[in-house]
Amino acid sequence: MQTAPWMILIGPAAAGKSTLGSGLASATGRRFVDVDALGESYYAEVGWSMDRLRDRIQAVGRVAAECEWEPARAHAVGRIVADFPGAIISLGAGHSHYTQSELFRRVQAALRPVDHVVLVLPSADHERSVEILRRRSIATKGTDWISRDGHDFLCEWVRDSGNSVLATTILYTEGEEPEQSISRLLTMCE
Repeated sequence: MQTAPWMILIGPAAAGKSTLGSGLASATGRRFVDVDALGESYYAEVGWSMDRLRDRIQAVGRVAAECEWEPARAHAVGRIVADFPGAIISLGAGHSHYTQSELFRRVQAALRPVDHVVLVLPSADHERSVEILRRRSIATKGTDWISRDGHDFLCEWVRDSGNSVLATTILYTEGEEPEQSISRLLTMCE
């Protein structure tokens, strides 16, 4: 019996984690879990909600609020990993990015038993990845991920070396349809 998730997809916003996760679940018969869909209940266990995050963004700005929210994100990662053995899990962009080293180590420990932690990026070139992700984010999410104070979250997430530390595999997807990336990923994880 498997005690850890089969695969966890990490990476910046608009990288295609949810699309790939859903497709992988269909191809393998495994359950797909998206932390963006389930995170709220886990955040609540430690006194956070999306409403509280929005309130904190208004009060202290996006960057400071994201830092305050880090413990709730780390808690959610640990709980989702524990609650969904054998599943394919997509972690939202901020769930693999931490400014507080003790929280990063906590997430690293939670992911350690997972055989396949896949960092999804469009390209090995960071600038190219940011360009593609920004275009996708504007089209699908209505945001460029640049805060009012000029902080560029997409650049931060793409350049975060912590993602490479957490990942067992990096999947570059530029120029591929999701089905092609899924097929390659299945071959890489056999």
